[in-house]
Amino acid sequence: MAASMCDVFAFCAPQEPPRRAVEIRFVSSGKGKGLFATRAIRKGETIFQEKPLVSSQFQWNALYRYRACDHCLRSLETAEENAQRLSGNAHVVLPYPELCTVRNGLHQQCPRCQVTYCSAECLKAAADQYHRALCLGASRDNPAHPLNKLEEAWRNMHYPPETASIMLMARMVGTIKQVQAQDKDWWMHLFSQFCNKTANEEEEIVHKLLGDKFKGQLDQLRRLFTDALYEERVSRWFTPEGFRSLFALVGTNGQGIGTSSLSQWVHACDALELPPREREQLDSLIDQLYKDIEKVTGEFLNCEGSGLYLLQSCCNHSCVPNAEASFPDNNFILHLTALEDIQPGEEICISYLDCCQRDRSRHSRQKILRENYLFVCSCPKCLAQADDPDITSEEEEEEEDDAELEGEAEDAELEDEMTDV
Repeated sequence: MAASMCDVFAFCAPQEPPRRAVEIRFVSSGKGKGLFATRAIRKGETIFQEKPLVSSQFQWNALYRYRACDHCLRSLETAEENAQRLSGNAHVVLPYPELCTVRNGLHQQCPRCQVTYCSAECLKAAADQYHRALCLGASRDNPAHPLNKLEEAWRNMHYPPETASIMLMARMVGTIKQVQAQDKDWWMHLFSQFCNKTANEEEEIVHKLLGDKFKGQLDQLRRLFTDALYEERVSRWFTPEGFRSLFALVGTNGQGIGTSSLSQWVHACDALELPPREREQLDSLIDQLYKDIEKVTGEFLNCEGSGLYLLQSCCNHSCVPNAEASFPDNNFILHLTALEDIQPGEEICISYLDCCQRDRSRHSRQKILRENYLFVCSCPKCLAQADDPDITSEEEEEEEDDAELEGEAEDAELEDEMTDV
């Protein structure tokens, strides 16, 4: 069944916008597709909201008790529970509890495997799309179950900070397993919309995700993936070449998702109109809370996962982006927001680099993008700096060396910790 672009928009949008602000166009053989404005968009405007085709929480994130809805990744802890766990202080009490949007009374569990959802709607959505095919039932805690063996192998290959999830691929297969025969082509068409790479590029992506032993690890994952999930209708995904392509698709197109009931509560507090003294006291409490959390938890604050987003995946990179993605609803619904006024016909670009990386030299930015995304950036900022020396500054080189040494020490320490979990 061929899917029109209208059908794609209908699937992605959680609600129909008054007038669609974007369209997908072919840009070039190098860049592929791009997203373009069809009307004037103002700075601060939400360009679109989008739900993913599939999403999944990261495996280590879930193991470390970051409780999230198994479908939409909404944080299941109240803001106060979240603050208590992250700070390691069970006596933390947050003011203005009414600002927390988590409602424990609405949570639902799968009656067979006891996986938790934030609502009856999410339980039904998961069951209707993929969960019936993947539900472990009474075997949820059985380490010998093929799906549990797959997850365990993945955790032993891909340590935090996590950037991908093997369960994203499992849910793609689960979706195909559950659909009616006449709908299989529709879903395959949707999955085929994501950018594809050459065989050499796919190997580089797999190498980046799994490390130097990636060839043996990829084959081990493929065998476990086949044992747990084989589906004749997508048999190519289980061949060595097909599995590598599927793995690279997720590695290239997976969009990170972060949700936090505490963060949402803090944003709600920021919007309160309070007398100056109360505002000062509240800000002081929040500042101290985050200091306490940093000592205990470090940078791992959110329920984290990844998802495949059709529209967002069409956004190309720029070191001077005019839009950014965020998750203000504390679930997997992505909001793309304009960072500046965008004119009709203008390409909508996001940045694959964080704020600190964008402030670095052209050479440093290009190095990060080549290593992680396999392309050379030709955005206005990079073109304007084309005559800059192709070396990183001494200060940046020292930072990179320090970061590598620190990363190696942290990896060794983290590996020791994780064997004890």
